[in-house]
Amino acid sequence: MIKHKPTIEFGIIGLGRFGSSLATTLAEAKREVLVLDSSESKIKQIRHLTDNAFVVGELTKEAMEEAGIRNCDTVIICIGEKIDVSILTTLNVISMGVPRVIAKAISLEQGKILEKIGAEVIYPEHDMALRLANRLLSSKVMDYISLNDDITISELRLTGRISGQTVLQANIRKKYKLNIIALEHENKTTTDITADLVLYENDVMVVVGKKDHIARLESFLSHGR
Repeated sequence: MIKHKPTIEFGIIGLGRFGSSLATTLAEAKREVLVLDSSESKIKQIRHLTDNAFVVGELTKEAMEEAGIRNCDTVIICIGEKIDVSILTTLNVISMGVPRVIAKAISLEQGKILEKIGAEVIYPEHDMALRLANRLLSSKVMDYISLNDDITISELRLTGRISGQTVLQANIRKKYKLNIIALEHENKTTTDITADLVLYENDVMVVVGKKDHIARLESFLSHGR
C-alpha cells in the first residue's frame, strides 16, 4: 500500500518535458508535490526532489486513488499527446472531488472537451509561442503574460522618454489606462508604487491592461507620440 500524507498541495500526472519541468520547479520551490508516471526511469529522476513520486502502470481511477491524487489541492494532467488518456484521466480526477484540476491540451478541440468536463485548460506550446512572438515583435516589451483575450501583464524597459519623471508626472494610468504593479531599479524590485516614485531609463516597469494600450505605451517609449 502506498503511503501518502492527508493533503498534498500539487499532484502532477505525466512526466513529459512539460510535466517534468513543472514538477521540478514546484519541488525546488519547496512546495509539496505528488508525481505519477508510467515510466520508472522518469520517476527515478525526480525522486530526489519529492518522496511522493510513484510509478503507475495504468492511470486507472483506483491506481490514482491509491497513490493519493484524491488528497491533492490541485492536480495538473500533463498528458496532452495521448488525447483519449488525457480526457479519461481528467474525468477520473474530477470525479474524485479534487478542488482544482488543470489539464494540458495540444489542440483547441481537445481543450474544449476538457473544459466541458470541468477542467481548467492550458496550452503550453501555444502560450510559449505567443510570448516569444510578442517579445520578438515588441522591442520594449520584455515579457508578456495573457490573462484573457484582451488583458495582459507586460514588462517594459523604460527609455529616456520618461526618465527622471515621477509616477505622478508620467501619468501612465490616465494617458494609457494602465496600472503599474511593479518596478525594478538596479536589480531591486518594488511593488509599492507611490506617486513620488521616480522612474529612470532602463528601469523595468510591469504593467497590466489592454493589449492596445500597452502597444501605445511601447510606441511612445520607442519613438514618442
